[in-house]
This record gives sequence, structure tokens and C-alpha cells, in this order.
Amino acid sequence: MYTLTAENVVEMGTATKSNEAQLSGAKSPEPRLLVPAALPALGASPGPTASEPPAMPTSLPEFLDDWLDAHYDDLVADRRHIHANPRLSRHEQDTADYVAARLATGGLKPQLIPDGTGLTCDIGDGDRVIAVRADMDALPIHDPKDVPYRSTVDGVCHACGHDAHTAILIGVGRVLGELSARGELPGRFRLVFQPSEEQFPSGAPTMIKHGALTDVAAIFALHCDPQFTAGQIGVRNGPLTAACDVMEIRMRGRGGHTSRPHLTTDIINAMGRVIVDMPALVGRRIDPRQAVAIVFGAVQAGEAANAIPEEALARATIRMQGRETWQMIPDLVQEITRSVARSAGVECEIDYRRGVPPVVNDRLASAMFAGATAAALGEQAVAEAPMSMGGEDFAYYLEQVPGAMARLGVGRPGVACDIHQGNFDIDETALAHGVRVMVHTALAAAASPAF
Repeated sequence: MYTLTAENVVEMGTATKSNEAQLSGAKSPEPRLLVPAALPALGASPGPTASEPPAMPTSLPEFLDDWLDAHYDDLVADRRHIHANPRLSRHEQDTADYVAARLATGGLKPQLIPDGTGLTCDIGDGDRVIAVRADMDALPIHDPKDVPYRSTVDGVCHACGHDAHTAILIGVGRVLGELSARGELPGRFRLVFQPSEEQFPSGAPTMIKHGALTDVAAIFALHCDPQFTAGQIGVRNGPLTAACDVMEIRMRGRGGHTSRPHLTTDIINAMGRVIVDMPALVGRRIDPRQAVAIVFGAVQAGEAANAIPEEALARATIRMQGRETWQMIPDLVQEITRSVARSAGVECEIDYRRGVPPVVNDRLASAMFAGATAAALGEQAVAEAPMSMGGEDFAYYLEQVPGAMARLGVGRPGVACDIHQGNFDIDETALAHGVRVMVHTALAAAASPAF
């Protein structure tokens, strides 16, 4: 068991100033297991203030040990219920109702958003709020796993860990609720259960519209990551995920027999050129230090081998690092796509849809995550998370308030799996690790004048 001290946070924060440094250098914990009244920002020397919350008298690690001993099975049951009853984006009403009921059993007062697909829950008192977010939607993927909690909804599966995110945040809420009932909660906290992370338009702007960030000083989130084993937390300062957009290309022309292509508008040939040439040409028009990944995931054209069709459709994702590249890429991609299509004798229609901006973790929030992880699980639990080209709409929250997302290790030794696959599953001991880390992080952020 570890104490969250100012030294933990400052040491880990120094490491995250550069992504070249390892994040495992926190100082040895002190023997007293107390959450401090305040954690100084890097380089700051704050003194006590009239509004400073009192130090929590409860030994936090011992309290969490007892709570998890009593409630670990509940965490597992929550996760398995949500896994067995997945709901697609914008259809999470059942999941939101389940979460609200589970929070209510802990004496909390959740508030559903108007369409019932998401909810928030405030705990404690104060003008300044520390928020923790979980996403709740599933994916349109078949669940082939032979487990008691296999999806009961045909073709829908929690293949990205949102069931775990939701179960962990339920646990965090119930822990904070118990501390509040004991008069030992130093501040005000908000649980944000969000719909539609997987689909555009995504759910983060919806939650923000309905007040999820009102009075929020900082926000934190975890995301399951099987490349880390259970018991590890991946932390990264700065860019964590890429911006991600979606493009649909539609071509129409005169079809005909494949023996006489010169009498047709050969849209198969034209679409093939766009798929191959456009990504390469885009790469020659941008700074090579700004990675852009354009990958086609759907191509639909024709049925017969001996007939050139009249219509073709292709869809692609465009992923890139950095907000500057994200701002300029739509015009460039569409210009080059049309140019390549015209060179093949075809005009095309393009539907370019903005997705999500990049997740860029705040330096101090990343340091807070690292120090809190060391306090909650031990210094060896802190790992450096790599930059991902995946998209994540947690970015919308970070555009308005400081915060950070960390990677929750859910992998099992010797078991290879990845997210967005039907066989994805987690080591369920990660649920308890997630609760420990998030409670430590939220309390540390509330006690710190950094936010």
C-alpha cells in the first residue's frame, strides 16, 4: 500500500515532461497512508488557504482494501451484466438506466440527459469540480466467446472495453459516495457516463451541451488496453490519440461489357486509382513529421465479373497527429481525390465528415495520473503509453478543461487479443486496479491547487 504524496506527483510529473523519459522513477512512499490536503503544482509553493479542504482522516489504501474486499464481486457482476447486454451508440438507454439504479443503491443521485442515453452524478460539495468519464456504447461486432457473459444481442458486442470503463466508474462513484457519507470527501466530484463514443457524431459534445463540464476544473478517464497486463497503467504527457475523420467517395458513370471498356466510364479502374494513389500523394504534400494514415475500410461496386458497373462507393478513415494537420487535411484530401478521379476520366462526389480531434493530455494532469498510480498500485505499475493512431472523443473535453486519459492494463499473460475484435476480453482483476487508480487520481486532483 502506498501514500500519495507531493513528492510522488512532482517526481512523476518531471518524468512526463519528456516522452523520452521512463515514468517509473517515483520516490519511495512514506509509511503513513493518507491523502494529503493539497498537492503543489510543479515549481509552486502554495500555502494554506481558507478554502483548502481538510486532510482526509481515513487511511485511503486501507479503506479501498476493505471496500474492494466487500464489493469486488459487484464490480465483476456490473461489468458482466453490461457485457451481456450491449447497446449500440445512441441506444444506450438500458445501460444508462442500469447505471443510474446501481448508483442509487449507494445513496447517490444520478441525472439522466434528456434522451436517456447518458447521465451525470455529482458527489460532495464545492464550487470546483473534478470529473471522471466513462463511455458506455458497444460495437456492431459478433461475440464468439464461450463465456457466461457472452453478448445476448446478436451482432453487438463490447469489443472495446466500455463495459469495464462503466463498471469501474460505478465503483468509483460508490467509493466517493461512502467517503461523502462519512464526511471525509474533500471537494465535489462528477461522474460522466457518456453515450456514443464509437459513432459520429459522438457523445462527448452531447454531454458537454447538457452541462457535463459546468464548474469542472479537470477531467480524467481510463481506456482498456490489452497491450498492458492487468496491474499496469500507461501514462503519457501530450498527444495520446490521433484526430480521426471519415470520407465517403461516390462515383457514377456509364456501365457496360468488360470486353468493351472504351465504351464505358470505367469507375472500377478510377476508384482503384483513388484508393492506391490518393494516400501516397497526400503524403507528399504534408510535412513528413506529421503522420497521416488514410485507410479504406469499405469498397462497394458491381456484382458480375463481366460487367462494368454504373456506380461505385468507397469509405475511408483519415487519421493524423496534431491539430494543425487536422485543420488543413480535409481540403487537401478532397482536392487530390478529385484530381486522381479526373485523371481516370471520372467525376466524384465526396462526403467528408469531421470526426474527433486528437487527445492531448495536460502535463500536470498526466503527472497526477502517474503519481496517483504509483500511490495506488506501486511505482512498478506506471508505464509509458505509446502514441496511438486511434480516435477518441475524450478529446472534446480536453479542448475545454485540463485533464488526461490513461491506458488501463487488461491483458492476460500468454493471451493475444486486441480491441475491436469479437474475442476481446479482459483480466477482470483490472476492474479493482481501475477503481484504485481513479479514486487516488480524483482525490489528488481535488486536493491540488494545480487545477
